[in-house]
Amino acid sequence: MWKSMATIEADNANGSRRDGPRQETSPTSDLAIVRRLEAAGFRAWPAASIQYDGSWQVRLTAGHPSKRLNSVNPLDPSDRRDIAQRVERAAHRFESYDRPLVFRQSPLAPPELDAYLDEAGWDRFDETIVMMAPIAALDIDTGMDHLPVRDVGRYVDASIRVHGREPALKAGLTEVLSSIRPPTGLFVIEDPESGPVATALCIHDNDLAGLYELATRADRRRMGHGRDAVSAGLRWARHRGALHGWLQVESANEAAVQLYLGLGFREVYRYVYRRPPIGSEAA
Repeated sequence: MWKSMATIEADNANGSRRDGPRQETSPTSDLAIVRRLEAAGFRAWPAASIQYDGSWQVRLTAGHPSKRLNSVNPLDPSDRRDIAQRVERAAHRFESYDRPLVFRQSPLAPPELDAYLDEAGWDRFDETIVMMAPIAALDIDTGMDHLPVRDVGRYVDASIRVHGREPALKAGLTEVLSSIRPPTGLFVIEDPESGPVATALCIHDNDLAGLYELATRADRRRMGHGRDAVSAGLRWARHRGALHGWLQVESANEAAVQLYLGLGFREVYRYVYRRPPIGSEAA
């Protein structure tokens, strides 16, 4: 049965790594930390529609194509009942939004669901590393100070340009940013002659500082602008009382991974997206 819920609460269950290629937390990682970061991530990047099928959070957003905003997110490793029927229900829901069916598999996903998707031939793509560190231990006190911009429209225009996105996404991105409830710092690193060269979004959520939308313009990479944006966001959050910084980065983005490792971030867990094979009924 579908039901709406407003929040996700962490508990104290522990988890371990599964064998095989599935993305999992390390044996010493605590699923309570994973749950806390997952919940903070959902608050920081709010979907327009959120429904639950058991503990599977179904997130859909007509105005923006982001996978995090349009995916099924299983949130309890023990919730393994009626998998085939629930996948089918999710497929119908995504079809009604004209969105491709995508599952986001974190360490909170039940192993039986992964096995079911494996048997059905679902692809894995965009493996992502979640990293975290105490802000006091991070190397963020070098470089210029940058204050967050107050104009959401200015930030959105800069983000679209820096990411090389379609201008048609402006309305959807503006709606998402306007829906974020925790305090938000919008950072734009600009060149006086060529305009915005890097952007970052920092969300201050209790003692956490989450970094999102990190990007450097293609022609200005490897020049320190990305580091400046990250440092500016974390200094802003530290001033507001945040104690821990965290972020998500695709494992294939080796330059970004090395940047964050160099700053002092360390991996906490990974997640991966899954989609039906082309031509299947669920695709």
